[in-house]
Formats: sequence, C-alpha cells, structure tokens
Amino acid sequence: MDTSQYFLDQARWYFASSYLPKIESCLAQLTDEDVWRRANEASNSIGNLILHLSGNVQQWIVGGVGSLPYHRDREHEFGERGGFARADLLARLKETMAQADQVLANVDLTRLLERREIQGNDVTVMEAILRIVQHFALHTGQIMLLTKQRTGESLKLS
Repeated sequence: MDTSQYFLDQARWYFASSYLPKIESCLAQLTDEDVWRRANEASNSIGNLILHLSGNVQQWIVGGVGSLPYHRDREHEFGERGGFARADLLARLKETMAQADQVLANVDLTRLLERREIQGNDVTVMEAILRIVQHFALHTGQIMLLTKQRTGESLKLS
C-alpha cells in the first residue's frame, strides 16, 4: 500500500472509528445540562469543545484541505452557554465529520506536500491533516475526562 494513502486512511479511521464514537458514548451518558456545565469561567464545557471541534474541522479540513466554502465563528464556539441539546451538538459534529471524510477521501495524493494558508499558518496539506487529527484527539480526551468527572463512572467504551 502507498504510504500517502495509508496516512489518509488512518486519519479517516481515527475520526470515524475512534474519536467520534468516544464522543458519542460520552454524550449518551450525560444530560443536556451536564454538557454545558463548566468547572469555572476559565474552563470550557463539553458543548463548547464539540462546537470548537466542528468549527476547527470546518476551517482546516473542509476549507483548508478541501478548498470548499465553510462557516466558522470561533468566538461563538467558546462563548456559547447552552443553546444546543446533546442531540443537536452530535448531529452538527457528525455532519462536519461526514464533510471532512469526503474531503479526505478525495485528496489527491500528489498534493499532500502542497502548501496552504490556514488560520494564519503556512502548512502542507499533510501537516493540516495531522494537526487536526492531533487536535481532535486532545479534545476527545478532554471530553472523556469531563464525562468521567461528571458521572463518576466508567466510560463504558468498547
């Protein structure tokens, strides 16, 4: 198998088969109120993190890698205080991830080292993908930790 294709396949696998199911499992164990709870004003809620992940993937993968139109309101991602139910947050994230998966499925392997300007960063397409895989992992871990803290139970991940 081609190394470049393997890289893209792994990125897609992490998003669809690792991170998204973990977030979905966490949301299933919480109430809408739990999702918006903050430890303090300097902290983010799970809802904020999900909005942020969706916006970040829109900007970096859909727009940056895929050169497709996207909408992002980063200030709103962190400023929201409870305007969405768990189901709506999950639907938004799943829709974003479906768009991102389509972009990644269609990446021209010969363009992985092509440079892009994304959010003020000069990166290759490969760097942009790697950065978002890592970024998604970081926030998935935060969501898992916040869920465990809120429920006091095992995450019940298979």
